[in-house]
Amino acid sequence: MTKIAGLLLLSLSLLTSGAQVAPVSKPHLSSPPVKVCARCIRAHMEFLASNALNGRGSATHDELVAATYVASQLRAYGIEPVGDNGGYLQQAVILKQKLTGQPQIIAAQPDKNPVTLTYGEQFLSVYLTQTHFQGALQKLSVEDTAKQAKPGAVVLITGTGKTQQAAFAVVSTGAAAALIMARDSSAERFAEAGKTPPKLPMRLEMGGGLGGNYNVLELNKDAYQQLENIPDGTQISFNAPSEDEKMHTWNALGIVRGSDPAMRHSAILLSAHLDHLGIGKPVNGDDIYNGADDDASGTTAVLEFARVLGAGSRPRRTVIFALFGSEEAGGLGSTFFREHPPVPLADFAANLEFEMLGRADSKVNADKVWLTGWERSNLGPILAAHGAKLVSDPHLDQNFFARSDNYVLAKKGVVAQTVSSYGLHQDYHQPSDDLAHIDFKHMDAAIGSMLGPVEWLVNSRFTPKWNEGGKP
Repeated sequence: MTKIAGLLLLSLSLLTSGAQVAPVSKPHLSSPPVKVCARCIRAHMEFLASNALNGRGSATHDELVAATYVASQLRAYGIEPVGDNGGYLQQAVILKQKLTGQPQIIAAQPDKNPVTLTYGEQFLSVYLTQTHFQGALQKLSVEDTAKQAKPGAVVLITGTGKTQQAAFAVVSTGAAAALIMARDSSAERFAEAGKTPPKLPMRLEMGGGLGGNYNVLELNKDAYQQLENIPDGTQISFNAPSEDEKMHTWNALGIVRGSDPAMRHSAILLSAHLDHLGIGKPVNGDDIYNGADDDASGTTAVLEFARVLGAGSRPRRTVIFALFGSEEAGGLGSTFFREHPPVPLADFAANLEFEMLGRADSKVNADKVWLTGWERSNLGPILAAHGAKLVSDPHLDQNFFARSDNYVLAKKGVVAQTVSSYGLHQDYHQPSDDLAHIDFKHMDAAIGSMLGPVEWLVNSRFTPKWNEGGKP
C-alpha cells in the first residue's frame, strides 16, 4: 500500500455515511462450497516474501522475477494470457529522474535584484515531485491554507503549529508548492542534509499515476524572512537540473473470457500489486523490505481466485486477473494498465483490489476483512449479503480508498475498491513485514471468505454502481 498517496490525500474530505444501498437478494450459497487451498497460499507467500526476491523493489529485476512467477501460476491454473506479444507480462517504460545540479528557488522582484535560494544552504526538500515549477507567491496562515490557497500558487505558510500538515493540504488542493519554515535552521543541519539530493519519484514515460505534482520545501529562518517580506504575487520559480534514466516495470495479466454472450462484456477485475520497497535502510541489521503483508498477501489472494475460477466451468462474466508493478512508486503499473487494458475500460463492471490480508485488524472481528469506500457504492453490501465477511473500513482518517491501485480505475469511473485487514501495525514499510509476522490462519480465512462471493459476482447480473456522491 503506497504511503505517497496517504501523506498527500489525508487532508482531503472523506465522504460521510448516508449513501443509499440498493436492496439485495437472498444470500447465494455455492454448491458445493468452494474451499481455500492453505498449502497454495503458504507456497506463494514463501516465495514472494522470501529474501531471494530482495523485497521486490519497484521497477527492479526482482519485481520482474515476481511477475514471472505470477505468470507461471496463471498458466498452471489455465488462465489465458493477455500481456504483451501473447504472453502474461505487460511492460511499461518509466523514467527515473536524477539531479545533475543544485536546485534553486528564485523570487523575481520588479526593479530589485532577485532573491536566490540554494538547496542545502537556504532550503531543503520535504517532498518533491517536480524538477521545475513556478507560481505567484501567496502568504497564508496555518489556519487559512486549505480554504484560501489559489491553484498554481507558491504558498508561504505563516504562523506556528502543524505547518507541514497545512503544507500537504495546500498542495493536495492544487497549489504548485508549499514553503514552510524549518524547525531546525542550523547551518550544520542544512549542510549535512544538503549532501543528499532530493529524491524524486519515478514516473511513467506516458505520464500519470496515483500521485500528482506535490512540492513541499522547508526554508531556514533567514530565507523564510526574506520571502515573508516580499509582496504577494511575486513570481517564484524552482529549478533543479536533471536527467532521466529509462527503466521498466511489469504487470502480470490473465483473463477468463465470459461464457455468456450477454454478460461477457461486463468484466470483473481482480487485482493486487506485486512490488514492494526492495533493499533499503537497515533496521536491526535487516535491509530487505520483504513486503509479506504489503502486498504478497494480496497477490496470493488473486492467485487463489485464479486457481478456483480456472478450475471450474467458465464464469458467465469475463474475469481479468492483474498483478501490478510499481504501486509503491505511485500506482505506475496500474495506470499503464488502465491506459492499455485487455478489454475496453467501459466493459469493466467492477474492480476488487486486495491489499494486506496477512494479519487481522483489531478494529473489526478477527474473521472479518474491510472494504475501502464502503459508503461510496453498492458493491460491499451486496458481497456481504452473499456471504463475504466484509465490513466498512474502520480507518477513514487514513483515506485508504485513495491509497491503492483501485483509485487509478475509480478516477475513470470504474467501481473500484480495496479489500484489506490492515490494522496499522508497526511493521508497515519496514523490514519486519516478513513471513514471521503473517497470521496464516487469518489469511486463509480472509481469502476463503471471499471465494464464494467472488464466484457469485462473476456469474451474477448484478451491476455495481456508485452511490450518489460516491464517485471520486
